[in-house]
Amino acid sequence: MTSTIGIPIKLLNEAQGHVVTLEITSGQVYRGKLLEAEDNMNVQLKDITVTARDGRVSHLDQVYIRGSHVRFFIVPDMLRR
Repeated sequence: MTSTIGIPIKLLNEAQGHVVTLEITSGQVYRGKLLEAEDNMNVQLKDITVTARDGRVSHLDQVYIRGSHVRFFIVPDMLRR
């Protein structure tokens, strides 16, 4: 069985080194520089701003988020083409 990488994974790989925003299933929003994206959508971010569901904002140096917990990603517009 051959494994192919889909367009969303390719887009995440192209976004490495850029600032991305993602929301996880608990409703928290993370915005930071994408260091690494794995084929299962696990991601590692640095210099993160976290916005909780109630609007509280906090900052983290580095975070690793499991792909199955991500609701959606927002990548820079420059990656459209």
